[in-house]
Amino acid sequence: MANLDMSPRRSMPNLLHVMPAFAKKSELRLNTIVELNSSTINKYELITETGHLKLDRVGYSSLAYPFAYGCIPQTWDEDGDPLDIEIVGVTEPLIPGSIVEARIIGIMTFDDGGEVDDKVIAVLADDKRMDHITSFEQLGGHWVKETSYYWERYKDLKKPGSCKVNGFYGVEKALEIIASCEERYLSEIAPKLID
Repeated sequence: MANLDMSPRRSMPNLLHVMPAFAKKSELRLNTIVELNSSTINKYELITETGHLKLDRVGYSSLAYPFAYGCIPQTWDEDGDPLDIEIVGVTEPLIPGSIVEARIIGIMTFDDGGEVDDKVIAVLADDKRMDHITSFEQLGGHWVKETSYYWERYKDLKKPGSCKVNGFYGVEKALEIIASCEERYLSEIAPKLID
C-alpha cells in the first residue's frame, strides 16, 4: 500500500490525483487521505490543487468530530470537493495528511446548506478490533443518533438548521455513490490536470 506505481520524483505528487479511490475493491478497501481526528473542533481540508492540508475553520460550537475524517482520492462529490469519509472506532489518533486503507461499512447521505455532501462510513481495514464490523447497523442505534446529532447541529451557531441527514444506507448504496463520484472526477477534474 505504501508504494505508488510510479518512478521516484524530485517533486512530490499530489496523492489526491495519483492514488486510485480503491486500494482493493474486492475487499471494499478505500484509500483515504486523513484530514482530522475525532475530538477536535478544528476543520482541516485538503487543498485539491496541491495536496496540502489547510485549517479551513475552527468550529463555531463545542461540538467535536466524533470520528476520524478524510477524503477519497480521485472522487468528486456534488459539493465541489472530494467525497468525504468518516472512519469510526479509531483507537489511536491518525496523522493528518497520512494515507490509510478504510473498509466501507455504509454511507450517510447529507444535505449541507442545499448541497449534496455525502459521507462514506468506514473502519480501518487493518484494525483487527474492527474485523467483525461489516455494516453501519452493527455500530448500534446510539451511534446513528450521535452521528445525526453532530451533522445536523455542528453549524447551528453559524447557520442554524442548514444541515440535514437524509439517511443511512448499506455498502451497495455506498458503492453506487463512490462510482458516481469517480465518474464526476474523471469528467470534471481529470481533464484539468497538468503534468
